[in-house]
Amino acid sequence: MSTPPDPPSDPPASPFGRSSGGEARVPDALRTAAAYAWRIIAVGVVVRVVFSVLGEFHRIAVAVFLGLVITAVLRPVAGLLARFMPRPLAVATAVIGGIVLVLGGLALVGEIVAEQRSGLEKEFVAGIDRIEHRLEEPPFRLPPDAFDDLQSRIGKLLSSHRSTLISTALSGASRLVEVLTVLALALFCAVFFTHSGDRQWQWLCDQLPVAARQRCTVGGAAAWRTFTGYTHGILLVAGTNAVLVGIALFALGVPLAVPLALLEFVAAFIPLIGSPIALAVAAVVALATKGPLIALLVVALVVVIGQIEGHLLHPIVMSWAVRLHPVVVALAVVGGAVAAGAIGAVVAVPLVAVAWSVYQALRSRPAEVA
Repeated sequence: MSTPPDPPSDPPASPFGRSSGGEARVPDALRTAAAYAWRIIAVGVVVRVVFSVLGEFHRIAVAVFLGLVITAVLRPVAGLLARFMPRPLAVATAVIGGIVLVLGGLALVGEIVAEQRSGLEKEFVAGIDRIEHRLEEPPFRLPPDAFDDLQSRIGKLLSSHRSTLISTALSGASRLVEVLTVLALALFCAVFFTHSGDRQWQWLCDQLPVAARQRCTVGGAAAWRTFTGYTHGILLVAGTNAVLVGIALFALGVPLAVPLALLEFVAAFIPLIGSPIALAVAAVVALATKGPLIALLVVALVVVIGQIEGHLLHPIVMSWAVRLHPVVVALAVVGGAVAAGAIGAVVAVPLVAVAWSVYQALRSRPAEVA
């Protein structure tokens, strides 16, 4: 009895993408690359659509972001006060106290500027005269009438573009109204986020399918933990920088030390580039009022504070909240600035940090969120 013949085996694959029988075959590496490619394209399209929608409603997005920042600052205070008084009263006390603190700081800065205005005008005029004399001496040897010609050119430019400047000022007034509107909406959101933000998030999770609720809960907890940690950390870093800058400028006798320290505090919210820009403004003020030696000392202060911030404050304060490589931080800041200007530079790093923390939380607990 003869045994049936073995079934024909598949022809051996050729390393050049075709089988030995001439049948076309796609290499496994190309299949894998194509699978990743269309998924990356799909994610990119979704991200583009999201940012386009946010761009159309950017004022609302900025207001919600500021509301979350205010909530991250006030919620611990409100929670502490809620131990001794009803929750609504604790939230109202925390919000009113924060408003009074901010307005008091701005009033202090305005009073300092008003008191030093007359003296600053004289110091700036004398400082500019000193700079002109320095530039007329070796090695620059600029002609004495160079600055007079420059001033006349600036005057002619301003007079020829007077209508443009007036329209720019009027548009600036409308921008001020928009800023105040965004701040009011942010404060409105912060009040409700501080009072019952956890219940609002739980309601949102309950509207999702049952299979996605646990993932939403885990991801939301990780996102809020990272966001609050980043907010508290950046406030601590900015406050430390402002105190160091204020003390140093006061010791060097640079005028407007308090306003310049406040500028440093605000600029520190833009990682890597905010502090150098603020201290560059301080160096210009020092150059115009105290001369080149004090200005060089302020430039040295830029380097020292940059080293303290980069090698001491950020690793110690921010490592427990945000674990991002400095290259990722730099790319996020530049990308945010290109996409949305100064606002994008401010929000880019916390958004990247939140996205990374959510990804890690969902990946490390697959059994619980499945």
